[in-house]
Amino acid sequence: MASPSPTNVREFQAIAKGRMTQAAYDYYAGAANDELTLAENERAYTRWAIVHRVLAGVDAVDTTTTLLGTPLPCPVILAPTAFHRLGHPDGEPATARAAAAFGTILCVSTIASTSLEDVAAAAPDATRWFQLYVYRDREVTRDLIARAEAAGYRALVLTVDTPRLGRRERDLRNRFVLPDDVQIRNLERYAQRDATRWQDSSTFNEYVHRLLDASLTWESVDWLSSVTKLPLFIKGVASPVDAALALQHGADGIVVSNHGGRQLDGSIATVDALPGIVDEVEGRVPVLVDGGVRRGTDVFKALALGATAVQIGRPYLWGLAAEGEAGVRRVLELLRDEFELAMALAGVRSVPEITRGFLRRVGHSEPPGTAPAAP
Repeated sequence: MASPSPTNVREFQAIAKGRMTQAAYDYYAGAANDELTLAENERAYTRWAIVHRVLAGVDAVDTTTTLLGTPLPCPVILAPTAFHRLGHPDGEPATARAAAAFGTILCVSTIASTSLEDVAAAAPDATRWFQLYVYRDREVTRDLIARAEAAGYRALVLTVDTPRLGRRERDLRNRFVLPDDVQIRNLERYAQRDATRWQDSSTFNEYVHRLLDASLTWESVDWLSSVTKLPLFIKGVASPVDAALALQHGADGIVVSNHGGRQLDGSIATVDALPGIVDEVEGRVPVLVDGGVRRGTDVFKALALGATAVQIGRPYLWGLAAEGEAGVRRVLELLRDEFELAMALAGVRSVPEITRGFLRRVGHSEPPGTAPAAP
């Protein structure tokens, strides 16, 4: 008898754990130190309650939106995550096909187990962004950008919260190394074996510290903008001060992120950081948020706090590990359906109607911002 299909995102995680090696599962699931920020990213959503409206005429609810001119079926896109082939042999191409079938954006990681060109070929009609680390060798960075442009990627997402790698104790205990059939395919042309895998005697932490440039400053963002015409998002922002600097240095978008809790443990939960950054940006560029999104109600709350859209990471990796391409698509469908239901039950007919007035901080007597508009 066939097992019942998962009814929510969390159920995919249990299935994925049973199908992955312990080291691979821990690489996906783990975070820095005591993993406090990982847990807090999820817990923070529970501190916001939805103040629903009634008799709002929600027989037709429209979950669609746009992001940089790209129409989306709902405000959920796929965050950059590394090494999809750790979860499923089809890897990033399966994820790309699922994103294309659903109609959302996939942000492909530099640290992918499939080259950016092969991901593009797997789903040529998909909207793809490219996540970028800046390497000590700037010519490597410049060439990665040129390759992304040539392969039809539509935006760059610069990760800025990784000057050094967080202390991920699960990986240290496992002495995590890539299996023989998984490599960093985007870096194969630039160096010998050390660029695509690391020696068994070396940890991933040591490997990253050798390759990535920890000396980046805001002037590095200026340089990056000078070598590409693609829109540039800054990923890893948690402070309104940095949001203001991102705008000063020409960023076309901001991703509120703490790297899924994998960098500085004890850092602010992303949904708690979101309102201050939204207020600083004042609608001048899109503001995305990742970390902790597990339900459609989380998507609703993030949008009510001002996010343009949310990014998900671990949820779609669990879908990939559990059921391959179909699992990724099912995760997206579950979140969309939950989001649509949350909108209807909150008394909202379209995404622009979602405002801060629909939320109340738990334990506070008044909702932040203005009251919900009349239906």
